[in-house]
Amino acid sequence: MKIKTVEYVGTIATPNQKRPGPLPQIAFSGRSNVGKSSLINVVLKRNRKAIARVSSTPGKTQAINFFEVNGEFYLVDLPGFGYAQVPKKLRDAWRGLIEGYLSSEEGPIGVVHLVDCRRPPTELDLQMLDYLSGVGLPTLVVLTKMDKLKSQRAREVAIDTAAKDLGIDRDQLVPFSSLSGEGRDALAGALGGLLRGAGG
Repeated sequence: MKIKTVEYVGTIATPNQKRPGPLPQIAFSGRSNVGKSSLINVVLKRNRKAIARVSSTPGKTQAINFFEVNGEFYLVDLPGFGYAQVPKKLRDAWRGLIEGYLSSEEGPIGVVHLVDCRRPPTELDLQMLDYLSGVGLPTLVVLTKMDKLKSQRAREVAIDTAAKDLGIDRDQLVPFSSLSGEGRDALAGALGGLLRGAGG
């Protein structure tokens, strides 16, 4: 997939809020501080002029943001979840917003879920994947921050462990580094395949 144009087109803060348009949507989810904004900027090739906000304060994204890509689909940035310093009431509101969006008839055709390669998947990661499976959404898992693993052995162990912990096959995992760009083409290709499969 070649990225030609990217435009921020809107935000929703409640599950029933109107979507910005009729294009197919692919959502990106993950725990706060997993590197989601950096990954989105790399995938969209917005390294010089970032479009997804990268914050030093995890949990800053508090609504669902839509970016129109190539006039063909919406890349949807979901709020990061699970950050302990966010009040429980707000975390519960985010969960309702995310689940309401994902289960909506106007929701995404698939989800890219991010997991930090250096840490075991959290209970919230497992709950998210169970939820996505339950609503029947195609899901691809991306292992972020692969540049932090310096040896090939450490990389292989991280990939095998994540696949086992998440209960998925290795070919459902995309190793990714926002710093080196590793995995960018594979992920972009997977997005293109998902769109073709949905008739987008």
